[in-house]
Order: sequence, then C-alpha cells, then structure tokens
Amino acid sequence: MTQEQHESTPSNPDPAEGAPDAASDSVEAQLAEQIELLKAEVEQARAQGLLERADLENQRKRLAREIESARRFANERLLSALVPVFDALEAGLANASDADPLRAGMELTLRELARATEANGLSTLAPAPGDPFNPEHHQAMSIVEVPGVPPGAVAQVFQKGYLLNERLLRPAMVAVAKAD
Repeated sequence: MTQEQHESTPSNPDPAEGAPDAASDSVEAQLAEQIELLKAEVEQARAQGLLERADLENQRKRLAREIESARRFANERLLSALVPVFDALEAGLANASDADPLRAGMELTLRELARATEANGLSTLAPAPGDPFNPEHHQAMSIVEVPGVPPGAVAQVFQKGYLLNERLLRPAMVAVAKAD
C-alpha cells in the first residue's frame, strides 16, 4: 500500500476509543486519590520536620543560655563565702587607729580582695543616706525618724549588700526614714 492509498483508505474507528471507559476512569480516580493522599503525607512530614528543627533550635538556644548563666554564676558560692570576709576587714578598719601597724595590711588585703572579686562580677551595693529605699536591693531593719532625710529614703546603712553580675547576692541592711 502506498502512501496515497493509506491516506485515502478510511480507518476502522474503534468504538471504544472515543467512548469513556468506566474501568479506566475508576483507575484514574483511585490514582488521583492516592496522589492527593501522598501529597498530604509529604506536606505533613515536611511540617513535622520543620517543627522538629525549630524545637532543636530552641533547645540549642536554651542550653546556650543555661551554660552562659552557669558560667556567670558558677562562683556564686565562693563569692558568698567571701562576703563575711569583707565585713570583717571593714569592721577591723573601722576600729583600727591610724597609728595601728596592721591597718595598712588590712587596707591592702581589702583592696586586693575587692579587685579579685570585682573581676569575677561581684559589686558592692552601698546606698548612701538619703537614697531612695529599693525593696529589691535593700532590707529594712528599722524605721527611724531622721531630720533632713525624706520619708521612705535610706536613713542609715547597717551592712552593705552585694550583687553578682547584676543579681542580688545579699541585700543591704538599712534603716528607713519614716514620715513625720
């Protein structure tokens, strides 16, 4: 058969070709449904992966904060134990006369101790009379009437307080001026 004959010969149309086949439609519907289910599973797995990644990142950040906090406050027990040494040296200096030969040694010891503890984050909390009373940093031991000091202000300091990296280690013990 030549090309011309082939083109002019009518082809035998298959009656099933043009008509929709119920079985193939059913298979296509099932495949489409499976595709949609698989797409949903993939999306769910992707969302779960993102949640787990975010959770791991949050845990990493929390651990880093905890490590930083532990590093900053690791020496808290040691510095707390040194606070009474400050008190003893300051009391000794308050009672020592200027002619006392031990005074210079106590002053040097106090300066060196202060330098070493400040390098590790310890700072003194010593309010002056007239400073406002701060309940977060001061412990009121008494309320006294003091002329010239405004009510609610520190009237007298009994004992210095201390902060370790801006966190209260020991409050300052003070007397507070009362209202007239």
